[in-house]
Amino acid sequence: MKAIQISKNGGPEVLELKDISLEKPTANEVRIEHKAIGLNYIDTYHRSGLYPLKLPTGIGAEGAGIITEVGSNVKDFKSGDRVSYAGAPLGSYSTHRNYPTKNLVKVPDNISFKVAATLMTKGLTTFYLLHKTYPVKKGETVLFHAAAGGVGQIFGQWARSLGCKVIGTVGSDNKIEKAKNNGYDYIINYNKENFAKKVLEITKGKGVPVVYDGVGKNTLEGSIECLSIRGMMVSFGNASGPLSEINVPKLIQPKGLYLTRPSMQQYLNTKDELDEGSKTLFEKISSGKVKIEIFKEYKLENVFNAHKDLEERKILGPAIIVP
Repeated sequence: MKAIQISKNGGPEVLELKDISLEKPTANEVRIEHKAIGLNYIDTYHRSGLYPLKLPTGIGAEGAGIITEVGSNVKDFKSGDRVSYAGAPLGSYSTHRNYPTKNLVKVPDNISFKVAATLMTKGLTTFYLLHKTYPVKKGETVLFHAAAGGVGQIFGQWARSLGCKVIGTVGSDNKIEKAKNNGYDYIINYNKENFAKKVLEITKGKGVPVVYDGVGKNTLEGSIECLSIRGMMVSFGNASGPLSEINVPKLIQPKGLYLTRPSMQQYLNTKDELDEGSKTLFEKISSGKVKIEIFKEYKLENVFNAHKDLEERKILGPAIIVP
């Protein structure tokens, strides 16, 4: 069995492919033979040390595969079940692993392992953003940054299916068509245009009730500027760098805004929450309202290139690692 591990923080070069031996699953764990592994921007934060981990450690928070062995207390899963997961403990960059059933869901037969491996982080993030953090209403106009990215492509289709008008931003012109094909009504290149000014033009000066921002440092103040009275700033990522400190009297107080920094752990922490989210997610995929197009596949031994491409913004959509 093989796994990617890190013993120090740094660039993609700290990712090491190692031979591993697994103990038997504990009472509440199963052993999974991975068929596909999710690749997410948060993996680069764990590797670099932006989100500190106790080292040495495995890496990767998302995977899909087949159960090959179950722990003594496991009742809801059996060998042969098709499953997927996202969340701690890390270690999905591996051919096999043991994993607790608390964060595990069964994958319907009509959804491939490759698609399932892209869904549990990106798809469930979209679920909690649209249904829990700020539950959108039909007819609302919302703003999402990084519209051509992995979460962005799912988000645009999902928000459109709920009856929203969706404004998306991208960082380059070559991403505009990708965003357009994934449900966005308006697309703004924030490196060429003042996106806040453009959003206010689109909304006739009113602003949007919510901004979903996974970009971070470069878009924070502009996002706050284009919110409507009592609007909500949903900051859930740092793709352009960590957020700067926020001047509350200057930025939040004038319009009575809300600012939240959500994560999956806060919305999908119980089995009931996870089952609700994954059921809704799989229904969106099965109905065709959200379509997943795998942008690129990487072999486990080529994970260095995957992280390099992630950080250089070369990945335009869901990507996976294949053991």
